[in-house]
Amino acid sequence: MSVDSTPIHLLSSAEFQCLVQRARDQVLAHRLFQPAVACILGSGLGGLADSVAHPVAIDYAEIPGFTKTHAVGHAGRLITGYIGGVPVVLMQGRSHRYEGHSHAQLQFPVHVMHALGAKTLIATNAAGGLNTRFEVSDLMVIDSHIDFLWRRSMWANRPTSDDQPAARMGDQALRGRNPFSHHLIRRSKAIARSQGAVLHQGCYLGTLGPTYETRSEYRSFRWMGADAVGMSTVPEVLAARDLGMDVLAFSVITNVASTDVPSLTTHDEVVHSGNQAGPRLERIIELLLSDMSGQPD
Repeated sequence: MSVDSTPIHLLSSAEFQCLVQRARDQVLAHRLFQPAVACILGSGLGGLADSVAHPVAIDYAEIPGFTKTHAVGHAGRLITGYIGGVPVVLMQGRSHRYEGHSHAQLQFPVHVMHALGAKTLIATNAAGGLNTRFEVSDLMVIDSHIDFLWRRSMWANRPTSDDQPAARMGDQALRGRNPFSHHLIRRSKAIARSQGAVLHQGCYLGTLGPTYETRSEYRSFRWMGADAVGMSTVPEVLAARDLGMDVLAFSVITNVASTDVPSLTTHDEVVHSGNQAGPRLERIIELLLSDMSGQPD
C-alpha cells in the first residue's frame, strides 16, 4: 500500500514526515515563501484572507495530505502573503472530526505550515458561549482548553521507538503543558483595549459534534469551568504545542447557551455571527501582526 492510499494516522513517523515534506514542496512550487506566522480561520472568519498583501492561494485539493472541508463558511484554501508586514500562511477553513477525519488529518496542516517556517500559530473558531457574561458576537481569547474529542493522541496506542519519536506522541508527550502563550494573550488584550473592543479571556471546550449541545450538556460544561464550546481547534493547538510553536487562539461567540429555555442553533446563524464579529477580531490580529513586525499602525 502506498503512502498516498494509507490513512495518515496509520503512517509510520518516517512516512508521515515524508508526506509533510511533499506537501511543503507543493506549496513552495507555487511560491518560494517562508512564513513567520500560521493562521487558521474558522466559520465565518475567512475575511482575514482579504487583508493579505501579495496573496497566492492554493486549493487544499492540490496539496498532498490536506483534506477537503465541507463545512459552510470554510473556503478550503491555503494562502501565503503578508499581513502587517509579517509573512503569513493562512488556512481559509479547516476540517473537523465530525466530517470523518482523524486527529492526525486535522493536525497535518499544522505540521506543514511549521515545515514552511512558521513559529507561531493563531487559530480562530466560532463557539457557543457558556459564560453568563457573554453576549452574541463577543470575542474571547483562549487561555486553556478542555479536550472532549476523546482520542487525545492518535499515536498513544503505539509503542515509542526510534521510528515513533516523542514528537509524534501528541498530547501524550507533553501532557499538562498549557499550549497558549500568555505573552501573546497579554498583547492581544492590550490591543483590544486600545481599540475599545471587549476581549474576554477564558476556557474553550472542544467536542466531537456535529450536533449542538443539549441544555444538560451546557450545564455540565459550565460546571466544569468552560466559558465557550465548539467542535475544533484543540487538535491543531496540541500539534502546534508539540512542535514548539507559540500558540494564540480566539473564539467568536456566535450564540449564548440557555440552560433553562429550549432554543435552536443553526450553522447559518453561527456563520452570520462570525461575519458580524469577524472584522473586530481581524483588526486585533492585524494590529498584533503589525506590532510583531515593528511597523506603525
